[in-house]
Amino acid sequence: MLCTTCGTRPAVTADGRCTLCAGTSVAPPHGLMAAAPVPMAEARHQLRSPEGLAKAVVILLALVIVTDVLALAAGLNVRSLLGAAIADDFESFDESAADRADWLYVGAGSFQGLAILATAVVFIIWFRRVRLNAEVFDASAQPMKPGWTIGAWFVPIANLWLPRRIAGGIWTASAQAKADGSRRTVSQAPMNLWWGVWVFSVLFSRFASKRYEQAELPQEIMDAAGLVLVADALDIVAAVLAILFVRALTRMQGERAALGASPR
Repeated sequence: MLCTTCGTRPAVTADGRCTLCAGTSVAPPHGLMAAAPVPMAEARHQLRSPEGLAKAVVILLALVIVTDVLALAAGLNVRSLLGAAIADDFESFDESAADRADWLYVGAGSFQGLAILATAVVFIIWFRRVRLNAEVFDASAQPMKPGWTIGAWFVPIANLWLPRRIAGGIWTASAQAKADGSRRTVSQAPMNLWWGVWVFSVLFSRFASKRYEQAELPQEIMDAAGLVLVADALDIVAAVLAILFVRALTRMQGERAALGASPR
């Protein structure tokens, strides 16, 4: 049940209000729930600006997009060569050209993997930073403890929704308050679009990669390469939406911090 006053935090009092709206020190339920919110005046030193990390994440996501574009070009080249070879029954098949195309395809995939790995590391560091800030803004809006900002990504199957659950709590706590002290509702569309497309992209990419690995006949290889091209295109869309999400949440935290404390 949500608070009957703000409608965003869990209700913990008999009259249906959260700890912040009730002005009490009632502790939230045990388990994965975070501790009661810490007053801004007492927790000022805990705030840290996510700006620098956000810029690094955006740059790395842009690099991911570049490697995806290279992978798309390499994949189109492979499909073009295979298509031409199949059309003339391999009579004019150029083995050296095929080897170069395969080398470029594998190389583009390697660059993709490195870019995604680097981005994932910095993104998780940024994610933990904004989660710790959210603890200062409103701990009662957090459904899971800060440590899960790292662990949630590595839990099989559950990692398809746990990080989104954490992000939702961060988003709620980072929303700037209104003049009367109530919480401003900010559309979660940037977060929901990013998460939905990213999850679909990851699942589709695994499916496409498996099909490509299992392909043996030329037509099967060409069809599987087409699926990988779609996966690369989806990854570009997911990266763009991730940039929008990171920028939006970082901006929200800056606005929220300005109300009672300045991140250092």
